[in-house]
Amino acid sequence: MKERIKDKIKEITEFLEFLIQRVPDTLEEYKSNLEKKAICERYFEKVIEAIVDLSFLLIRHLKIEIPAETSDTEIFYILAEKHIISKSLAENMADAKGMRNIIAHEYGKIDDNIVFEAVSCELQKDTDEFIKSVEKAINAE
Repeated sequence: MKERIKDKIKEITEFLEFLIQRVPDTLEEYKSNLEKKAICERYFEKVIEAIVDLSFLLIRHLKIEIPAETSDTEIFYILAEKHIISKSLAENMADAKGMRNIIAHEYGKIDDNIVFEAVSCELQKDTDEFIKSVEKAINAE
């Protein structure tokens, strides 16, 4: 299981690096460049989905009992309750999952300002913190 977790971390890192290299420098460029906008939205989705996958792998690896119907968003709060990630990181990840759902399923109009802020400022910081927390948890056992 540790190998699957490490592979998932590698996947997340690769997705994030690909994304970060393609994020436009300005909001105006983001809004006007459809190709870069599409890449940012798609790789934001990929990073968040991989983080959700990693969360469930970690829960299984640590043998934490969770209800069968646990949602992708709830998994972050379970990790916070178990002191694997901080409560603020759980909230950020839950918000990111919500934004991912809006992008993926087009629930209403996508707010370019919010997506640009997420991919240019927040995603890397939160992802790095999440990965460090997961690695700490698997190395502590």
